[in-house]
Amino acid sequence: MSVETKNNGDLFDNNVVDCKNNGQHCDEIINKDDGSVGGVDVNDAFTYGRNTASAYSPNHQSAPTEKYASHYKMNHQKRGLAMIFNHEFFTVSHLKPRSGTNVDCEQLVNTLKDIGFDVNDFHNSTHKDIVKNLERVAEMDHSNHDCLVVAVLSHGELGLFDAHDTPYKADSIWSFFTSDKCPTLAGKPKLFFIQACQGDRLDGGTVLKDCTETDGQPSAPTFRIPSHADFLIAYSTIPGFYSWRNTTRGSWFMQALCIELRDNGFRYDLLTLLTFVSQRVAVDFESNTPDNITMHQQKQIPCITSMLTRLVKFTPKNCVANSARSPST
Repeated sequence: MSVETKNNGDLFDNNVVDCKNNGQHCDEIINKDDGSVGGVDVNDAFTYGRNTASAYSPNHQSAPTEKYASHYKMNHQKRGLAMIFNHEFFTVSHLKPRSGTNVDCEQLVNTLKDIGFDVNDFHNSTHKDIVKNLERVAEMDHSNHDCLVVAVLSHGELGLFDAHDTPYKADSIWSFFTSDKCPTLAGKPKLFFIQACQGDRLDGGTVLKDCTETDGQPSAPTFRIPSHADFLIAYSTIPGFYSWRNTTRGSWFMQALCIELRDNGFRYDLLTLLTFVSQRVAVDFESNTPDNITMHQQKQIPCITSMLTRLVKFTPKNCVANSARSPST
């Protein structure tokens, strides 16, 4: 689907959208908190999952950051790896080429390199190749790395991304990097940036009038973290909705993300920065298709899912932000 959009008064460009139990009741499990006597903790599931037993076999890994540090440690020898899976062409006949995605990829490669990442970009990968590369990176030793970045630029729909040859489940991308499967990234941020549709709904937006006014505690020797802690997943759009891409300048989300990382990557923590990414996408971009009223003046808002436990603030390698706060009482 091709439409035109306007962006801050620029000339109209061609834009498109990137769409596409075992029967036992749960018993109560008694937990202890720092040795104190407490109540009984129960879960809100109807049945135990098949992998429940794994919860009782935690991996032991040295914590990369103090227990109550406010920031993730960013003074390792290397920033870390960044993987970009860029998809322009597909073997499935109904999936059209994603013109403009190579602009996104090039901008993201350069931006991440400027922050200090070692970047690997993969183009039109099959699902088998995607799995192979994710497994390879998950098996590496990341002990000297600050964090990990994975970006996917493709068609998609709710819960699915499209590889060159077939769709695959979205959560399979980050499942390789949980702390039990990739222990050298345990306690470190794992950051995922997704440019893809999550459905086929449109957002017509709401008109607002502009309003202008004139006027350090010591850490415990060991502590346990959830396997899915320290993840951040930034989608270009909210579940169920289209994600827009300009065939000349690239997708709205990736344009905004690269601008903010380039201009403010060392100034703000990542969640603050992503708030301004959302602001750019929400305010600066709007589709312009007067001949197609359904697609005319449509909007988009990114969706950020954070399981981070500290602030992510990129710093030059000779500067560290790793202050500690007091534990809750």
